[in-house]
Amino acid sequence: MRIREYTEGDVNSLRRIHQRQGFDYAFPDLNDPIFISKLVVEDDAGGIVMASLTRLTCEIYLLADPQAGGPRDRFERLLALHRAGERDLLARGLDDAHAWLPPPIAKRFGRRLEALGWIRDDAWTPYCRRLRAG
Repeated sequence: MRIREYTEGDVNSLRRIHQRQGFDYAFPDLNDPIFISKLVVEDDAGGIVMASLTRLTCEIYLLADPQAGGPRDRFERLLALHRAGERDLLARGLDDAHAWLPPPIAKRFGRRLEALGWIRDDAWTPYCRRLRAG
């Protein structure tokens, strides 16, 4: 077994592996610069049998003073910040953003996010690997 950096010559092997897995998502664009780590595993014969393809995504934290203004004021601020944040993330080359809502606000605030075009993605089960203590 050998682990090494991906090269463009590996793409057809990875496409075959992706197809064999049968998962319902498009093969990623590995030329996109938001793929920051691309590692492949070769078997003893030099054939590619696995890969780890790491793409940047972002997690959004919203800090909003619940005592500053009324509900309408807070919603207007949220709308303005939402638009500005989306432009900022797109300008930085990101393709998506994620928000994890605390259970006490998930239902009500989730509806607000959905009205702004966010989707609740329960199709895949998320897991997190903490790389640093914090």
